[in-house]
Amino acid sequence: MSTPVTLALFLVSTAVALAASSVLIVRLERIGARLSLTEAALGIIAALAADLPEISTAIAALAQGQNEVGVGVILGSNVAKLALLLGLAAVVSGRVRLDRRVVLLESIVAVALALVTVAVVGGVVAPAPALVVALLVFVPYVVLAAMRPQSRARLRIPSRLRGTLTGAMTQEEDDLDIEPGRGGGADVAVALLSLVLVVGSSVVLERTGSNLGTTWDISDLVVGAVLLAVVTSIPNAVAAVHLARRGRGAATLSTTTNSNNINVVVGLLVPAALLGLGTVTQTAVLTAWWYLGLTAAVLAWAFLRRGLTRIDGLVIGLAYAAFVVLLLR
Repeated sequence: MSTPVTLALFLVSTAVALAASSVLIVRLERIGARLSLTEAALGIIAALAADLPEISTAIAALAQGQNEVGVGVILGSNVAKLALLLGLAAVVSGRVRLDRRVVLLESIVAVALALVTVAVVGGVVAPAPALVVALLVFVPYVVLAAMRPQSRARLRIPSRLRGTLTGAMTQEEDDLDIEPGRGGGADVAVALLSLVLVVGSSVVLERTGSNLGTTWDISDLVVGAVLLAVVTSIPNAVAAVHLARRGRGAATLSTTTNSNNINVVVGLLVPAALLGLGTVTQTAVLTAWWYLGLTAAVLAWAFLRRGLTRIDGLVIGLAYAAFVVLLLR
């Protein structure tokens, strides 16, 4: 297949994957409303739908033994999202204001899963037990998101902790402000069709991206961690900037962290536990460490400053630029 044809297929599959995931988000929100899910639960579902292009691309790569591409897509997109979602959102809006309770809640889950990622990619922990640990961290967060406010208020935990958790989740729900119509059978059918299109186009995206990398003499990790990671992160970036411009800081942060957490659990640990991770290069390990370090640094700074300013956003962007330069060396 000639390079122009491969490039055209890459661009078309990118457009189809992103458009189909956008449709899928809307339909899943309508189905979730039909099931009377909470705002926070709908936000997690929306993050999952927006993540499907990179998750499908990563799984397709791992299934074909292209471990560098698969690992690169997940880890690279997680680093990119910190810049494209939080960094760009802060630059565009001028300031992303955050309640410390929200930052603390999101930090506990995000940093823990980033640590698990480093342990797996670094070969310290096998994928299967790492997946168990990740689920022990992430599932309670999802359960908390699915609970009604009244149920959260009755949690049998220390009152101070209960107040922090319920206050953070309530703030996120208020900021999300998801009010879709109640879905029906047509929404289920459209959601299934959109899912098929996302998965199918992501497989084509992975193959054409890898072929372009070979043609242009670009390593598999760079193809996954930069090229594929950036294009598949676009839906999340658009959503985060939209929320930040409306002053919804808690929703902007939760969109970013939920997206990265879902990537790690669904896009990396689950397929790695089933298919194996294979040999991982030191560059991939470095990418995992960069993901952990940037996540911890951004969240710690956001906690101390009660948000992120335009200058902070520029610094995050520069950190991502340094990451890309390091990979391209």
